[in-house]
Amino acid sequence: MTADFKNIHLGTLIRKRVTECKIGTSRICNFFKCSEEDIIKMYHQEDLPVKILLQWSKLLEYDFFRIYSQHLILYAPQNLNYRPLSKNKKSTLPQFRKNIYTKEIIDFMLDLIKTGEKTRNQVAEEYRIPKTTLYKWIDKYK
Repeated sequence: MTADFKNIHLGTLIRKRVTECKIGTSRICNFFKCSEEDIIKMYHQEDLPVKILLQWSKLLEYDFFRIYSQHLILYAPQNLNYRPLSKNKKSTLPQFRKNIYTKEIIDFMLDLIKTGEKTRNQVAEEYRIPKTTLYKWIDKYK
């Protein structure tokens, strides 16, 4: 099953993970110190506060934040992460060298090439993927 990184509904994804992990509602309520009604409300929310999402990620042993990273890789403007402050200033925020590519992202990119929707060069340029990385994927996932 391919994930929909464009339309993210966290509540639905969390509920799916709870079902996969077979975690009981009482355990979840104890973990969050809330009622079953509060948990059901979270399942219906499209997004959640970061602190709550971090708790869900810990409880369910799944990085829900990575879903947003994948969204940024696929749908953010091309200059994301490449906007320097100035030559003399450095950001105090953490700097990340690499994007995180999941199997779904790799499959998506390779499918664009396979179907002829985009060329290898177009994929490399539009999604800022190093050509060496792209060629390794093509070799590995033939």
